[in-house]
Order: sequence, then structure tokens, then C-alpha cells
Amino acid sequence: MIEIICNDRLGKKVRVKCNPDDTIKDLKLLIAAQTGTKPEKIVLKKWYNIYKDHITLEDYEIHDGMNLEMYYQ
Repeated sequence: MIEIICNDRLGKKVRVKCNPDDTIKDLKLLIAAQTGTKPEKIVLKKWYNIYKDHITLEDYEIHDGMNLEMYYQ
């Protein structure tokens, strides 16, 4: 299990525990369950990279304790 911190830059920080072989879509579902927003509205970024739903966290080299930027569409 790894823990990922998502910051929406509006003061909301979400800590999510997931597995490295989970997809970005699985991560969005976990974030949506904690924040109460729809998973389709969440966009995850790191710098200028927008993470695509079908790729796993391992493939993006997302590790334990990593911070991601969360935006809403």
C-alpha cells in the first residue's frame, strides 16, 4: 500500500491509500469518495503532465508520499 497526497490548491488536501498496480481511474474513485465530487470531474496533474485514466500508478512512477495536483473540470 502506498499513500498519495492530492492538493486542489483551494485548501483541500486528500490523503489516499492505494496499491501501485491501481489505475489512475481507481485513484480518482477513491478521491471522489473522500471529497464528494464526481470522479469524471477530477483531473490529476504533476507539473504539466495530465495523468490518463487507463495507466497504472507504477507506470507513471508514482510512489509512496508523492504529491499530485488536483483540478476540477
